[in-house]
Parts: sequence; C-alpha cells; structure tokens
Amino acid sequence: MVVRDVMTTGVLTAGKKDSVRSVMAKMISRHCGAIPVVDDDNSLLGMVSVRDVLLPLYPNYGDYIHDSVRSRDFTGMEEGYADVLTKSVEEVMSLNPLTVAPSDPILQAASYMGLKNFRRIPVVEGGKLAGMVSIGDINRGLFFR
Repeated sequence: MVVRDVMTTGVLTAGKKDSVRSVMAKMISRHCGAIPVVDDDNSLLGMVSVRDVLLPLYPNYGDYIHDSVRSRDFTGMEEGYADVLTKSVEEVMSLNPLTVAPSDPILQAASYMGLKNFRRIPVVEGGKLAGMVSIGDINRGLFFR
C-alpha cells in the first residue's frame, strides 16, 4: 500500500504572509496541530504548528541552566502571546519539512513519523503539495481496508 492510497487531499493550507492569529484559528477550528505553508503555485514552503507558535514564548534553554526558578515567568510568557499572534507565518514556520511522495510505501511514512515524533507529514509531488498523511490515515489503511 502506498501513501496515495491513504493520504488526505484538499488540505487546509496557509500562506507565508498570513497572520499567526488567522492560522491558529484555522488549526483550532479543524482540530489539527500543523498545516502546510504554500505559495500561490501550491509549492510547499514549510509547515506551521502549534509548537512553532508557542516556542517563542518559552525562555531559552540557557535561562533554565542559570536560574531554573525565576526563568519560569509563566504570566509573562502568557502576556507575550498577543505579540506572537501578530507575527506572520513566515516568522514562525519550520522550513524544509520532511515530506513523502504519493508513491512511497505507507510504512516508510510511518517510519519517518515515528523517528521524528510527528503525527502528520506533507505529501509532495513535483515540489507541489499533493496532500497530507497522518498516522491515523496509515492506521485506517492498514487495519480497516
């Protein structure tokens, strides 16, 4: 079985100039933790995830080493969230995401997801986004088809 057999097409996407606020609203309404970022030609530019949005709020690793008690100003972190929401997607997205092709075996995609602890990855054909494949898609393909 190959990725094409189980992948989702017509996926929700973001543009690099979209606001983080609008993309977070899309992710929350669709109950997904990451969406692909594409250009006008549907070429994959990156991925934006909830983790990408939250990461700028956390102190740097070095801050924990030097002062593990006071570096955890959670109230200050939460107050910074409004600033993060005004950023553009290109400021927080992950570039060069791991991808699979529609013709790749589904267990290859599952292996990549397991190695990187991802729940979904983009499916790309000829540099263009063809869809997304999730661990749920793979499980349904393996166990219910």
